[in-house]
Amino acid sequence: MKEAVRSFWHERAVLVTGATGLVGGWLVRALVESGSRVVCLVRDSEPHCELVRSGLVREVSTAQGDITDQATVERVLGEYEVDTVFHLAAQTIVGTANANPVATLDTNIRGTWTVLEACRRSPRVKQVVVASSDKAYGAQPVLPYDESAPLQGLYPYDVSKSCADLLARSYAATYGLPVVITRCGNFYGGGDLHWNRIVPGTIRSVLRGERPVIRSDGQFVRDYLYVEDGAAAYLLLAEQLARRPELAGEAFNFSYELRLTVLELVHRILALMGSDLQPEVRNEVSHEIREQFLSTAKARRELGWQPQHHLDEGLARTIAWYRAFLAP
Repeated sequence: MKEAVRSFWHERAVLVTGATGLVGGWLVRALVESGSRVVCLVRDSEPHCELVRSGLVREVSTAQGDITDQATVERVLGEYEVDTVFHLAAQTIVGTANANPVATLDTNIRGTWTVLEACRRSPRVKQVVVASSDKAYGAQPVLPYDESAPLQGLYPYDVSKSCADLLARSYAATYGLPVVITRCGNFYGGGDLHWNRIVPGTIRSVLRGERPVIRSDGQFVRDYLYVEDGAAAYLLLAEQLARRPELAGEAFNFSYELRLTVLELVHRILALMGSDLQPEVRNEVSHEIREQFLSTAKARRELGWQPQHHLDEGLARTIAWYRAFLAP
């Protein structure tokens, strides 16, 4: 499989938006290791992100700009002769979206249509992968969610992902844009510096000898995916789209298909770290979906996808990353 991926991606010109984010950094790493010519559209300097910390930034081209600026996106696509686009840039923190919805809606919705329109106007772009989310489904009466479920986000972040997802499907249906959509479970892995998220926050607390904090009541159910498995899923989907243009407009779920409460996840991390600390459950969360987990039957059936890591293996690799990152 690695040789096939390398031959497809070798010397391919690829644009990654959101390269300073959690998934973006690992996706760039996979692309560089596969021989791609990568350009990253970067808005803000993030000195501690995986892209910079790992030194990968020296192996890619970087363009400064905002995804809501169409002239900038079109310039980058043209000047770097981009063939494949991975659109990952977004405001991804649910609490931030609730507190500041306008900025989140602007980035996640306008940013998506700007990238799609720039791709539509480019004569070179052949594949576009848009990162949606399991949150695009909103709350559903039937679990697990499959790709036929309606997109009915209710809260600001969920709405932004529903809209971005629908925009991608609209560009495929209306203009024949070769775009596909990913809807993934909650990502975790080294490089996530949003400490209010449960995985990095718990690991940092344990390393500091502090009780980990759970903002909710601990009973919210979620589905998870290790970040390297997520990056591999993006690559596989783009490659399949190149070979099977009929996939344009399709969406695919990716996750471990595990149903874990937040409290169960925290106890797994504590066990892997050999800690007897007890979490502090604050029960402060509002405007979030109570239960959410995915079916990946479509991706397994149509793409031959399967994750390369299991949950505890991914958590162990993540813990090791933060031990090194936070070492005194």
